[in-house]
Amino acid sequence: MQEVATRDGFQNEAQFIETEDKVRVIDALSLCGFAKIEVTSFTSPKAIPALRDAERVMHEITRQPGVEYTVLVPNVRGAERALSCGIDEANLVMSMSETHNRSNLRMTREQSFAQLEQVVAAISGSPVAINISLSTSFGCPMEGDVSEDEVLRWVERFAHLGVKRATLCDTTGMAYPSQVRSLSARAKALFPEMVFTLHFHNTRSMAQANVLAAISAGIDRFDASLGGIGGCPYAPGASGNACTEDMVHMLELEGFDTKIDLNRLLKVSAMLPGLIGHDVPSQLLKAGGRNTLHPAPAYAAEIGKAL
Repeated sequence: MQEVATRDGFQNEAQFIETEDKVRVIDALSLCGFAKIEVTSFTSPKAIPALRDAERVMHEITRQPGVEYTVLVPNVRGAERALSCGIDEANLVMSMSETHNRSNLRMTREQSFAQLEQVVAAISGSPVAINISLSTSFGCPMEGDVSEDEVLRWVERFAHLGVKRATLCDTTGMAYPSQVRSLSARAKALFPEMVFTLHFHNTRSMAQANVLAAISAGIDRFDASLGGIGGCPYAPGASGNACTEDMVHMLELEGFDTKIDLNRLLKVSAMLPGLIGHDVPSQLLKAGGRNTLHPAPAYAAEIGKAL
């Protein structure tokens, strides 16, 4: 399980979350059992003012052994800033849809690839891992379907650069289980040396079904967002990411070992409404787990006594 709320979620919030609060949330998440936490973004502070404190956050968090701390890196300047903070992984992003890439990154896909190729070159030789996140891998809200062959073509191009990690992103919640199973199986078969992560949105309430489909195809790493916060501002209709606690709850009921301390995680999730100023989509935070029991009303014990 890989947590993305403190980057993917916080960057979309209108209310600025103070640095000390970001650090407090990340430190709490670090104790929950995650394999990876996406901490922040080294995009220009003018572009994403909500994460303008990236260096401070990275320097002030308490890192836990066994947890990878990754950040979004858009260009060489961002890579230089990130490397100075001792990151474990640089997460690069581009879209599989030409229209979405132009809308989101204000570049063509070829321009994005050329820029990211420079980032890969700048980081290569360092101990920092590189992950490429491929947005709209399961469909674009402006273009419609994106072919599997197109997604795999871009995976291959990054593999040729020496990138060994890739995230297939369902940026707008367009994915469905059979599609997920097909693309996941092909990606695993064609690139056996690549470590794949899947990143789902719950826009159409399909995230958990898609996770199970991906697992059936051999995927074992998933992004999710605390409270289900986040979303793409350049993807019309895209609601929040798959909710971490809801996903963990489902996976554990299905017999999977997520390594996550769910009770501890729910306490961290409960901090969110006060920090961001509004409710969060998390169903588990509202209802509790399936074994959360409630006392019966007093009258129930009296029924039948007069018979």
